[in-house]
Amino acid sequence: MSKRVYNFSAGPAALPEEVLKEAQKDLLNFRDSGMSVMEMSHRSKDFESVLARAEASIRRLLNVPETHAILFLQGGASMQFSMVPMNLKEQGKKVDFLQTGMWTQKAGKEIKKECEINMVASTESENFMRIPTPEEIRLNSDASFVYMCSNNTIFGTQWKQFPETGNVPLVADMSSDILSRPIDVSKFGLIFAGAQKNLGPAGVTLVIMRKDLAERADKKLPTMLQYRTHIENNSLYNTPPTFGIYILALVAEWVEKNGGLDAMYKRNVEKAKLLYDAIDGSDFYHSPVNKADRSDMNVVFRAGLNGGNEDIEKKFDKEATLAGLTNLKGHRSVGGLRASIYNAVPMEAVQALVDFMKKFEAENRK
Repeated sequence: MSKRVYNFSAGPAALPEEVLKEAQKDLLNFRDSGMSVMEMSHRSKDFESVLARAEASIRRLLNVPETHAILFLQGGASMQFSMVPMNLKEQGKKVDFLQTGMWTQKAGKEIKKECEINMVASTESENFMRIPTPEEIRLNSDASFVYMCSNNTIFGTQWKQFPETGNVPLVADMSSDILSRPIDVSKFGLIFAGAQKNLGPAGVTLVIMRKDLAERADKKLPTMLQYRTHIENNSLYNTPPTFGIYILALVAEWVEKNGGLDAMYKRNVEKAKLLYDAIDGSDFYHSPVNKADRSDMNVVFRAGLNGGNEDIEKKFDKEATLAGLTNLKGHRSVGGLRASIYNAVPMEAVQALVDFMKKFEAENRK
């Protein structure tokens, strides 16, 4: 392969080329230390500076208040499905739960092992093709916390506004749209995000949480599963995923250099509009997602006349790959096609996809 492809993977996903080139320089000799960035001790001054850069950049980008800690953990977002209820549950109280896709379904199974759930809204009966409306959500003032997923990678939906939860902490899995738009972190009790979609490589999980909530946890919990452990030790209780944190720092700084979250959001909206307009402007392509709830990160669509054709979609994916447009196959649970257009996917990639779609339609209408 003489050049890089346009990568539409849902995760691990595309990283900014500028970041990859910077990492390439540091891979053998980090800042004249004589060792690779992957060889540095996590107790060294060099790595402590990397960790500080990562935290400072995330705090600036998201305007994270001092009431909230920033943690870099392991175990992926899936570990958070258990850590959140273990640490945040309150005796005799239930969890208000917003069911919007496969990742909330998986989280719900783990949360139920620790406490009871109130299903306060769900779109499962409609195959998760939309987000619950504010009128459908019935929150409880005495819940331990409210749980949600901000963007649904598999079904292609995204919360455009977050529910108001009052004094009940709002917990959000933001794995696939973190840093894609401005948010008010102060309204959340806890945010977590696996890095491999919009932050960096697989292996590190970002957690932003109100420090006081860490004190809810029973001190008999395993030490590694207590948030207070990682707050007290600045994410250095054990050896953290050093290389992942290093890349995350570079990605966050790249976002800052490119205009911050306002600029990212503007570009992401423009990319999504270009692709959705191409889908809506043809009877050969179709997006089943409710228009008001369509994700700016994961564009789910079908190809072929009459709502989609599996053989046509397989051909689309194969020919797109040959054309340098990769990872467009939909999730195995829903089929179809999916283009993940995270921050690092440039407008040129989306334009190339739209051009391919037009060419493919012209050659395959039947």
